[in-house]
Amino acid sequence: MPISEIVDNKILDNRVKEFWPKDGPDIHEINKYIKKYSKEKIVIKCGGRVLLDPDLFNNFVNDVTTLKKLGLTPIVVHGGGPRIKKRLNELNIETKFIMGLRVTDEKVIKVVEEIMIEFNKEIVKALEKKGCKAKSITVKENVSIYVEQKNKVLGFVGRPTKIEDKIIKNLIKENYIPVISPIGLDKKNQTYNINADTAAGAFAKSLKSRRLMLMTDVEGVYDKSKKLISEIKSSEAEKLIYDETISEGMIPKIRTCIDAVNNGVKGVVIIDGRKPHSILFELFSDKGSGTLIRK
Repeated sequence: MPISEIVDNKILDNRVKEFWPKDGPDIHEINKYIKKYSKEKIVIKCGGRVLLDPDLFNNFVNDVTTLKKLGLTPIVVHGGGPRIKKRLNELNIETKFIMGLRVTDEKVIKVVEEIMIEFNKEIVKALEKKGCKAKSITVKENVSIYVEQKNKVLGFVGRPTKIEDKIIKNLIKENYIPVISPIGLDKKNQTYNINADTAAGAFAKSLKSRRLMLMTDVEGVYDKSKKLISEIKSSEAEKLIYDETISEGMIPKIRTCIDAVNNGVKGVVIIDGRKPHSILFELFSDKGSGTLIRK
C-alpha cells in the first residue's frame, strides 16, 4: 500500500522510519503534511552551492528521493551557474551580468549547454542509485521548453513561450522523476539559456503545482534590517524590488515567485540549499524553512 494511503499513524510512522533522516523534521509532525501533499506536484529548482558541493548535492538527492517514497510528485529543474562560471574561467571567457542574468554569446551558449547536459545526467544517475526512476529532459532528447529572445543585449537568453507539459505528465504517470535542463529552443531551433528560476516557474504554472521551491545560497528574503522574512504576500515582495531591498540576482527569483503565485501556484518558497534537509523542513514541519510567498 502506498504510504500516502495509510490511515493508521503507527503503521505510517514505522514505514517512514525506514528511510526518514535522523536530522530531519520530527517524524511525529509529518503525518498531516504527507496527506496534504499526497500526489501533489512539487517543482524544485536546485542551484547555487548544491551544484558544486558533493555533500550538499547528496543531501538534495536524498531529500528528493524521500519525497518520492512518501508519495509526492517531485519535478526537478536544475541550474548550473557555479559550474558554468568555473568552466568559463578555465576557458578564459569573460561574461557580465545584467539584472542578475548572464549575457550569453555564441561561445557562452555552447559552454552553458554542455554543462547543463552534463549536470542533468549526474542528477538522473544519483536518483537512480537511490532506487528512483528518473529521466532527463534536455534539448538533445525531448524538448519541453520553447522560447523567444528576452532581449538583444542579453544575447542567447530566452523567455519561455510554451511548455510541452505532456512529456512531463507522461513521465509522472510512468513513475519517473523528470529532471529538466533550463535550455530552450526558438522557432529556428536555436538554443537559448533560460534563468533556472524562470524555467522552474514556467513549469510550476503549466503543471499547476502545489509548491515551487527555489533552492539558493541564502536563507531567504531579508528586510531592510537584514532579518529573514518567513512569509510575504506577492504585492509586498513587489515593493521590496521597487525600493531596492531586493537587488541583483534575487530580482529574477522574486519576479518568478510573484508570477507563479499570481498564476495558480499555491505557494513559492525560497530556501537555503546549504542547510541540511531544507526541503523536508519546509514541507513537513510547522516552522517551515526560508521565505514563503503567497498571493
